[in-house]
Amino acid sequence: MRSVVDGRDSVVVLPTGGGKSLCFQAPALAMEGVAVVLSPLISLMKDQIDALRDNGVAAASVNSAMSPGERQQVANDVRAGGLKLLYMSPERLMNERTLGFLHDQRVSFFAIDEAHCISDWGHDFRPEYRMLRALKEQFPEVGVHAYTATATPRVREDIARELHLRDPEMLVGSFDRPNLNYRVVRRKDVFHQIREVVDRFPDDSGVIYCIRRADVDELCARLCAAGYAALPYHAGLGDEDRRRNQDGFINDRARIIVATVAFGMGIDKSNVRYVCHAASPKSLEAYQQESGRAGRDGLEAECWLFWSPQDFLTWRKIQQDLPPDASQIAMEVLQGIDRYCSALECRHRLLVRHFGQDLEKQNCGACDVCLGGVELVEDRLVIAQKILSCVLRLKESFGAEYTSQVLIGDTDEKIATRGHDRLSTYGLLREHDKRHIREWIDQLQGQGFLVRAGEYNVLQVTPPGWQVLRGETLPMLAKPHVRERKSRKTARTASSSSSDAGRIDLGSWEGVDRELFDALRKLRRQKADEKGLPPFIVFGDATLRDMARRRPSTLPAMRHVHGVGEKKLADYGTDFVATIVEHCERNGVSLDANVEFVEAVEPEPEEAPAPKQLSPVKATAFAMFATGKSLEAVQQATGRALSTTAQYLFEFIEDHRISDSSPWLDADTFRRISLAGLKVGTEHLKPIFDELGGDISYDQIRIAIGCLRNVGNDE
Repeated sequence: MRSVVDGRDSVVVLPTGGGKSLCFQAPALAMEGVAVVLSPLISLMKDQIDALRDNGVAAASVNSAMSPGERQQVANDVRAGGLKLLYMSPERLMNERTLGFLHDQRVSFFAIDEAHCISDWGHDFRPEYRMLRALKEQFPEVGVHAYTATATPRVREDIARELHLRDPEMLVGSFDRPNLNYRVVRRKDVFHQIREVVDRFPDDSGVIYCIRRADVDELCARLCAAGYAALPYHAGLGDEDRRRNQDGFINDRARIIVATVAFGMGIDKSNVRYVCHAASPKSLEAYQQESGRAGRDGLEAECWLFWSPQDFLTWRKIQQDLPPDASQIAMEVLQGIDRYCSALECRHRLLVRHFGQDLEKQNCGACDVCLGGVELVEDRLVIAQKILSCVLRLKESFGAEYTSQVLIGDTDEKIATRGHDRLSTYGLLREHDKRHIREWIDQLQGQGFLVRAGEYNVLQVTPPGWQVLRGETLPMLAKPHVRERKSRKTARTASSSSSDAGRIDLGSWEGVDRELFDALRKLRRQKADEKGLPPFIVFGDATLRDMARRRPSTLPAMRHVHGVGEKKLADYGTDFVATIVEHCERNGVSLDANVEFVEAVEPEPEEAPAPKQLSPVKATAFAMFATGKSLEAVQQATGRALSTTAQYLFEFIEDHRISDSSPWLDADTFRRISLAGLKVGTEHLKPIFDELGGDISYDQIRIAIGCLRNVGNDE
């Protein structure tokens, strides 16, 4: 902020959720004139502008989705001095007409968001960013400031050079995100693995990344068929579909978005509790950016990476048509994420080391390795020596698959023809599964003891690998396919430290009245709908937790809640205080709790309802539905009309909280109904029936909507 106010150019690197936007938004309010913010995506501009306006800040954008009249109004506001921040894309800024207009205004500074896009070495290079080189020539006296979350030292220097910055301040925050819990797992049954993660967060938002559009469509359809409220997002969808699906996720109408990297920078949702990668991303920079969508509010979140060696072959195929220089860069960064997946070292340490920093803590307490989720093979030195010896006996001329075949003593004809069945290493690991040997080879590569070289990825032993052969270094080799012994351990947030003893961590659930928290979420949902805003812009989850912990009874007391400023207090304070007071009085809970010594208030258990008495026929129907029998089968067994049988099914779905519609609806029908419901609402069936053009019956719609409601789609 000081660099901005002083007019000195800067390159600022902070992790996702680390406050980059605040670095230019706050100075803009303190300086004369209008700050021009360059951003690559309209959706990202919109989210920031909505948040600024809700806090009383005069901000606007100019983009292609606006009418000429709307753009003219923005220009008039700039001329009148009524705007402090003006957002636009790089290509619009460098338009001759725009530059001429800005030369006649007082521009306080230029802020370039997602600045890594200007670098060939950045994970999301965009040629249009190169046009910004001319800014310092066009506005020599105006400061230019570049902001990014993912920039290695090489990329930072590239940004400063490409933008022609003058003696810029290089300001780099910590790349570590201690509130994120990283888990890296070999992919087996990825749908089952992802469901295990999603089921742990039934009321929370999550992002699932895939490499290809077809993977997105298939996974999203399977999730919908299994009863989850999921939406797809990729470049193959139309603009309107992408916008609608993104808005549905941002506004909590759908809990899950399944996406390609097209859903990268365009998301500013703070309360994403998990990010899953169904396959490896193309670089560690991309992984830092995509996994960084989780936990932007500073609260605990989980990042799961399900990978396979096949992923890297897929990326090589995708990148094979790149120009030679770009191809070489792509290969180098791909090797970085390959090593990350295979390594058995603290995930936080590996990530910050990639960006040129060190992690002081020996145990991060927030990754699979440090939490003991990875069990090591006891005789790992001997196993590693046998593998490395085999690579040498094969004259470093074969890949991992063939090496594994030799080690298990495979009788493949090619091995005998080459005489490799007479090697001393032939069959040395025959007591192990070949898949496990492949995993150990990957792990040795990830730790730098082996490399894959040349067009055919042949294995070669590195100098550190020779140290293993001599017994001077002990490698890490994991027991294959070990289930984690810990179900979930949340990481401490960045705000916590040993000096906080006696104080409650804002990121924890300690002292939070869960029932009150849910009531406040519903009120937030209502206020957001009234204003047409995403719920997290009204108040973040951390703020609602603190409200439910402190339970303020007056507006002055509400001022002490984390994240409640004067504007928020004026806009929402009265209604939120009223909800808190009503809840506490109804449940006999104390108000105005002292956060330093507050104890968690457990909501009183609800009295279990008496079991519903079913007629013999209905009991038979319910029992058959529980085993997945179709409507027709139950109708035939009970002798009732189809409409009556359908009514039994609706009651069964409601009473038993059934969320999986697959026994009664095919995946495509369920997905079509789900998308129609998200578009027109689920309160009434006729709008959905009309939206679907009458192709799907009311009974089918009722089944789908009943299951969707049980997923917990609405707050």
